[in-house]
Amino acid sequence: MPYMTANDIRLSYQRSGQGEPVLLIMGSGAAGHVWTTHQTPALNKAGYETVIFDNRGIGASDAPPGLYSLADMVADTKGLIEALGLGPCRIVGMSMGAMIAQELASRYPHLVRSAVLIATRARSDATRRALTEADLALRKSGVQLPAKYEAMRTALEMLSPATLNDETAASGWLEIFELTDGSGGGGQVGVDRTGDRRKVLRSISVPCRTIAFSDDLICPPHLVAEVAEAIPGCDHVEIPDCGHLGNLERPGAVNAAIVEFLDKY
Repeated sequence: MPYMTANDIRLSYQRSGQGEPVLLIMGSGAAGHVWTTHQTPALNKAGYETVIFDNRGIGASDAPPGLYSLADMVADTKGLIEALGLGPCRIVGMSMGAMIAQELASRYPHLVRSAVLIATRARSDATRRALTEADLALRKSGVQLPAKYEAMRTALEMLSPATLNDETAASGWLEIFELTDGSGGGGQVGVDRTGDRRKVLRSISVPCRTIAFSDDLICPPHLVAEVAEAIPGCDHVEIPDCGHLGNLERPGAVNAAIVEFLDKY
């Protein structure tokens, strides 16, 4: 993957396919190449060029010390769009990547043609606040959980019962999670997910679609629906039998929802 500098951060990125560009922004703790498993091939086949990149703190991009803010991540992404001459472009954001997309659409609408916000939310409820606080407390404690325990905890948090109750699928996911050390993107834990951003969302004027996953514990459907309700004219899709990693659990349905919306806008 080539590199470019945006906001004084060296970012690793990759372009593929031909057509109008779609920028895909990954969530916390995951590198941009996760999109290449299912989403970029589908978008390329649909006639779009895709641009993926590693956010600061993950993969081959710079990982400056300390905690990162949402403003840091937005400035990085804005700089990448400008440096690559993508704007106004279609954007697909996942989880934290969808928060970045929300900010871009609100503050820099001249850079955004339309946005798909996957597994997103505008605020945290009591359960989501407790999850965030528990994760921060664990990180601050310095305790290193055994790989098998961490893999099982991640599976329960990220996957749907439909996957967990499928012996073959569950075994495969547990093997993947056990091989992943979970330390990537450490500075990204500083991105604030606890505030209420619905007022910001009401200022968005570009076409948007939210995609919720029925069994998502991190961004449950009722919080995703709040995002759709706050953004003027935003439509909403809920996909069954998948958790927070629905783009990997049910890629066919997710890809269809993305392409159908981007073809309209």
